[in-house]
Amino acid sequence: MSLKKVALIVFLILLVDQVLKVYIKTNFYLRESIQVFGLDWFQIFFVENQGAAWGVELPGKYGKITLSLFRLIIAPVIGYYLYKSVKNNAPKLLVIALSLVFAGAVGNIIDSLIYGSIFSASTPSQIATFMPEGGGYADPLFGKVVDMLYFPFIQDAVWPEWIPFVGGKTFTFFNAIFNIADMAISTGVGILLVFNKRVFPQEEKVTTAQ
Repeated sequence: MSLKKVALIVFLILLVDQVLKVYIKTNFYLRESIQVFGLDWFQIFFVENQGAAWGVELPGKYGKITLSLFRLIIAPVIGYYLYKSVKNNAPKLLVIALSLVFAGAVGNIIDSLIYGSIFSASTPSQIATFMPEGGGYADPLFGKVVDMLYFPFIQDAVWPEWIPFVGGKTFTFFNAIFNIADMAISTGVGILLVFNKRVFPQEEKVTTAQ
C-alpha cells in the first residue's frame, strides 16, 4: 500500500471525526441526546471525558496530563512504525490497522491539545461557542475528549437474583459512549488481534537433514 493511500485513510478518519465532534460541541448541550432514525438503540449522546479511548480516565489533574503526554509520545511512535511498514512493503492488513490506530490516536490528541483553548465549556444549560472572547475553558493538553456515539442495545435488563453483588440490579448493554477516533483505534487493534498470522507472517522454518 502506498503512502498516498495511507495518508488518505488517515485524513478521511480525522476529517469525519473532527467535523462530527465540532458539530456536536457547538450544537448540543452536555448530556443532550437524540435518537438516530427513531431507534432506541442508536443515539447521539453528548458527553466529554478526560481520558483515553472509550471514556477510560485517570483521575485528577496529573492523570489528565499523564494521558495527554502519553498520547503525544505514542502517536509519533505509531506513525513512524506505520511509515516504515509502508516502506518495507508490509502486509496490507498491517498497514490498514496501523493507519486506523494512528488516525484515532491523533483524533483524540487534537481534542486534548486544543479544544480547551478554542471552545467555551459545555454544560447541561449552555452550548459551547467557538473562540469565545474570554478564552477557552482549559489550557492546552487539558481539553476534554468529545464522545457522542451510543448503542444501548439492551436497556433496563435485570441481572438474575442468584448472581452475587449485581443480582436484581438493572443494566444496559452496550453502555459505552465513544467517538469515531475510538472506533478507528478499536478496529485497528481488532485487525491486529484477529488476523495476527496474516498481519505478522512468520518465516517458514527450513529444516535440514541431519
